[in-house]
Amino acid sequence: MKDEHRNHSLITFENMEKKIITSSGAPSPIGPYSQAVQVGNLLFVSGQIAINPATGSIDATDIIGETHQAMQNIKAILAEAQMDFNNVVKTTIFLSDMSLFAHVNEVYGQYFHGDFPARETVAVKGLPKGVNVEVSVIAAR
Repeated sequence: MKDEHRNHSLITFENMEKKIITSSGAPSPIGPYSQAVQVGNLLFVSGQIAINPATGSIDATDIIGETHQAMQNIKAILAEAQMDFNNVVKTTIFLSDMSLFAHVNEVYGQYFHGDFPARETVAVKGLPKGVNVEVSVIAAR
């Protein structure tokens, strides 16, 4: 296809403010990163694990509890940015073992209704704090 037939759009970030989003309803970062960063209409939420923000500990005892806690942490961050799961356009799920997929998928599905976001799920060798699941999202207004 010749270039003159392509429809290109260019997004410029020169005049867009980068805003750090922080929620007390989600755990504080355990490294040099932010809970979320908003640029224009997009919100990039860092990977969330099963840290209970009230205790600072991993209180979940199984993959179901871990997944719910990670999703609740995401929910709190989305709310801080005045968004919810309906705004999520992309998710990434990291698992310690792909055999956990069905359990995580069941819990994950409870947080979305209607049009589901794009997603990938990958198994990794290890996750922070020895957890079994980590979830990150991108949301848009």
